[in-house]
Amino acid sequence: MDSKRDKDQDADCEKITAVLLKSRTGEFDLESILFLKLRGLGIHDLGCIGECVNLERLDLSGNNITNLAPLASLRLLSVLNLSANRISNLEPLRSCDSLQNLNVAGNIISSIESLHCLQSLRKLENIRLKDNTYNYTNPVCRNTSYRTIVLEMFPNIKVLDGERVVGRGSDLYQLCKDIDDTIKAGLYKNGQLIEHPDCKPWVEDSYWEIKRSNNAIIEEAYKQFNDVLHECRLLNNRATHVISQTERSMSLKKQPKQFAI
Repeated sequence: MDSKRDKDQDADCEKITAVLLKSRTGEFDLESILFLKLRGLGIHDLGCIGECVNLERLDLSGNNITNLAPLASLRLLSVLNLSANRISNLEPLRSCDSLQNLNVAGNIISSIESLHCLQSLRKLENIRLKDNTYNYTNPVCRNTSYRTIVLEMFPNIKVLDGERVVGRGSDLYQLCKDIDDTIKAGLYKNGQLIEHPDCKPWVEDSYWEIKRSNNAIIEEAYKQFNDVLHECRLLNNRATHVISQTERSMSLKKQPKQFAI
């Protein structure tokens, strides 16, 4: 009954408290918490989360958060997910020196200037301001030069909005993206899908069928293989029979002897 009540409280808690943090992590000391997931709990006040000074990974996605001030003391934080909230100001994150991965997709960040406070974060490698999978975005992403400006602002960034821009795999990703864009461009003309009624398959229908060879050597190999396979099945049946008999006899020996008096 108590556990059910605790779950109901967690389902819609407006403010982060020490009791909530300890119940979610099992830690008695807030400074001992290294990883924390508080996703979709209806939180709008971060409360005492700033006391978790050793926190390294934090997930606060799917809440109603607007003020990030309590996060300013989390200098060891490396991964932060703030997607699907109501955040417009990222200034408190300026002091999160260890931040490497930041997800703020699905908020209300309206201008490029709002991102300037993140430029001092030298370890920041992954920024996500939009997520097409969940249809999350920010008003700033509507700027036609958004991607170019962000990449210029953060020269050390490796991944932007889930797309690798430098490092291993970036060239392949860009090549696949270019091919995909070219194919899509060729499918449409004046906004209409082009039909190709005369399209033919690359190979004949029977191309993938396995054809038996007339070669006598191959035929003999097939025959020998089938014979070996048949012998293996016979041996397996015999082994199964012997094992079952042995288990039956052992079970009979273990039964206690009964003596008639």
